This record gives sequence, structure tokens and C-alpha cells, in this order.
Amino acid sequence: MNKFLQISPEVKKALKENRPVVALESTIISHGMPYPQNVETALKVESIVREHGAIPATIAIINGKLTVGCTKEEIDLLGREGLKVTKVSRRDLPFIVAKGINGATTVAATMYIAALAGVKVFATGGIGGVHRGAATTMDISADLDELAQTNVMVVCAGAKSILDIGLTLECLETRGVAVVGYGTEDLPAFYTRKSGFKVDYRLDTAKEIALAYKCKVDLGLKSGMLVANPIPEQYSMDADYINSNIDAALKECETLGIHGKATTPYLLDKVQKLTGGQSLDANIQLVFNNAKLASEIAVELSKM
Repeated sequence: MNKFLQISPEVKKALKENRPVVALESTIISHGMPYPQNVETALKVESIVREHGAIPATIAIINGKLTVGCTKEEIDLLGREGLKVTKVSRRDLPFIVAKGINGATTVAATMYIAALAGVKVFATGGIGGVHRGAATTMDISADLDELAQTNVMVVCAGAKSILDIGLTLECLETRGVAVVGYGTEDLPAFYTRKSGFKVDYRLDTAKEIALAYKCKVDLGLKSGMLVANPIPEQYSMDADYINSNIDAALKECETLGIHGKATTPYLLDKVQKLTGGQSLDANIQLVFNNAKLASEIAVELSKM
């Protein structure tokens, strides 16, 4: 056991008994939504995981400990503190641990901690990737490299639509990361069900996805697997409408000189304001949908 790792008794027992566990990130709590909606959403996601037969493991850094399975009180703390909580990617882990403070984990950091604990399936909203204009800014998310080296399945609604999706897919291909479309051949783009880009493989059941992941592990392939799950039809936004708002947010971001890990939270918040909260509602629903699918896959994987 890593001395910095703190696994809740419930999650530890589930892992020991080979019961299904689903990892959940904490950046979405502190940096993705306003309070109290962030806490309500996080607790609802945990409830959905339980309803579908798995144990939720919300991951964060609490008082310098890599915590797998946050308590309700810890989730509430992360939500209340909001942007005061440090956003933690892989590179930040040793510094936040050394300081003994709280941190909200990104996709990359959550994957790393989940792998340390032995959790194989992780549900999130959307992954980071290659930002628009990256040819000059070199703004590329650490999520992509984490997917290349950490053996955790990530269930998401595709790449965030604020990104350059085509270049994100190229980077994933270069890194040997398979992109699976759940019931779709078209990669979903977070707020919308289609992006115009194709996935590598379409699989239509949780069992098929679990089997493919198990085969990957048995073959000794160390990379993760990306499962793209389209936002439910009734919550999908019009592509032209959301893209025009993203373009406006990107221009403002550039004008203000916002860059690095501050970019995504700023853009998501700006798009939410420009859409009158519609994008936030869509974000919440796609997270619920991903938690459901991730739980179903984890259940199938535990049988194998």
C-alpha cells in the first residue's frame, strides 16, 4: 500500500472482494460547477453508481492524502471551497501532498490515483485534449499522456467541445489509445452527440466493452481505453449554437490572456453564462449518463 494513499473502508472492501468500483473525479466539484449544484451533482452521481450495482469512489487529495472514496463531508468541503481548492494534475501531486493540503483531481490525476488503488473504471464528463490554436500555444492536456500510460478505462461524453477534436484524436492515435463509441460510430462532442469525427470501434453493450478491456489487459498493453458515450438525445444541444458560444468564449479568453490549467474552467463557465445555464444542465446530464454506463461496465468486468 502506498503510504500516501487513503482508501475508504467501503471501497477497500469492494476491491478485496472483486466487486465493481467506479472512480469519480473531483475537479468537476471544485472547478466545474457553482455551489451547491456541484455537491448535489456529485452526490447524485454517487447514487447513480450505486443504483447500477457498483461502489462509487470519488477521488481527491484531502489533507495531503490521495483519497479514494471521499465522504459526503469531504465532497461538501470541496464544493464549498470551490476555486480555492487547488486544481491538481499529475505534475502537481507531490507538491500538494508535501504541503498536506486539499486538491481537486483532474482526469489525469484521478486516473493515476485510481490505478494506484486498483480501480479499473472511471467516469467523468469529458476528457481534456488539444486546445484550439495549440499549433502556436502548445496547450495540450496531460490527460492524453495519462491515457497512454495508465491502465484505466475512462468513460466520458467524448472530448470537450472547446477543444480541437480532430487533433485530439490524432494525439490519441499516436499514443496507442483506442477510442470506443458506445452505440455510435461518430465521436460525441460533449454537449452534442456528434462531432463529425469517427471513433476507432463501435461497441453496443457494456459486456462487449468490458471484454475488450480485459483482452487489452491480458495482452499486456499498458495504456488506458477511452469510451465515448453520447449525451442523451433530449439534452443534446444544437451544434451551431454551442460552437458559436464557444468561439465567443475563446476570443475573450485570448483577449484576457488566460492560459494553462485556468483555460478549461474559464471557458466552461463563460459558455454556461452565454447559454443561460443550458450548457451546465447538459453537462450535468451527460455526467449522470456516463456514471450509469461506467457502472454497467464495471459490473461486467467484475464477472470476468
